[in-house]
Amino acid sequence: MDDGRLSPEHALIGRLRRNVVKDVAPYRSTWSADFFTTLVQTAVVHLRDQLLRTDAGSPVVVDSYYYKLLAKCRLAGAAESPLLAWWRTFPRPARVIYLDVPPETTWQRSHRGADLNVLEHYGPRPAWDGFRRYQTDLAKVMRDEVQDLPVTVIEEMDRPEPTAAAIREVLAHEFG
Repeated sequence: MDDGRLSPEHALIGRLRRNVVKDVAPYRSTWSADFFTTLVQTAVVHLRDQLLRTDAGSPVVVDSYYYKLLAKCRLAGAAESPLLAWWRTFPRPARVIYLDVPPETTWQRSHRGADLNVLEHYGPRPAWDGFRRYQTDLAKVMRDEVQDLPVTVIEEMDRPEPTAAAIREVLAHEFG
């Protein structure tokens, strides 16, 4: 979630996200995966509520929706949580646009791990191998979650402009 884009009445969501990353995720032996998932649920329900408030005839683009959060909860050990089953009952997208960016690229963008939080890698500290394995597992779990939906995969491009053009093309074809 991009905290800078949250309206003031939704600032709680950003604080909760930061606190989960800072106060819960690093202490997996202290907090259960179910506790972690319960806290993450606030963001998931917020996304669902915002989606339900939109005009039914208008297309809505939501970055990751609940899929990335669901995948992170599964990787944290909450695969059997009833909350994840409930999230899967939320409104489903008409189309998923999956931006496929390899771990090598995201590792470089994170300044070789310096900008990562504990929910982006395996291990106590960011290291290439733990990051690569986590990102590979995260991508697999996310793809598992959307396998029954129409998915358009857009491969990494060298600049943002062609990526944005490819997304616009998919949206125009889907909703145009």
